[in-house]
Amino acid sequence: MTDHVSLTPRQRDDLRTIAAMIIPASEEYRVPGADDDIIQADIIATLGRDTRQVVAALDHLARLAGMPLADLEPAARDSVAQQFRSAGGVAAATLVRVVLQCYYRDDRVLGSLGLELRAPFPKGHVLPDGDWSLLDPVKARAGAMRRAP
Repeated sequence: MTDHVSLTPRQRDDLRTIAAMIIPASEEYRVPGADDDIIQADIIATLGRDTRQVVAALDHLARLAGMPLADLEPAARDSVAQQFRSAGGVAAATLVRVVLQCYYRDDRVLGSLGLELRAPFPKGHVLPDGDWSLLDPVKARAGAMRRAP
């Protein structure tokens, strides 16, 4: 039996509100905020295994606010968000990760960062050479573990 959890209209409104607080629109960089319709649709469509944690986070925000977060005045929202950040735990981290993940795969955002609008594979992305000697302690540790009796 599949246990399907989805967001209520109130939770969707609160998701849009907190997403805008996490990443507001920028006129300077000509990018939308995370409350943009396309980004919100991506978040909702791809929640998957994170749905329960996101629902828990949104419900926690509403409890802290004493009402739906979207119904609060902006100044009061900031206070609730600060409380949430300090006490939200795994659910808060999951909510933020989901918002960031969907935001930073939006074509408009990628374009503003100067990235090619394509999947990273099969072409890949060229990274500048780094200092490979930084991995020597890790390699030595791995070798020592293989030689242990």
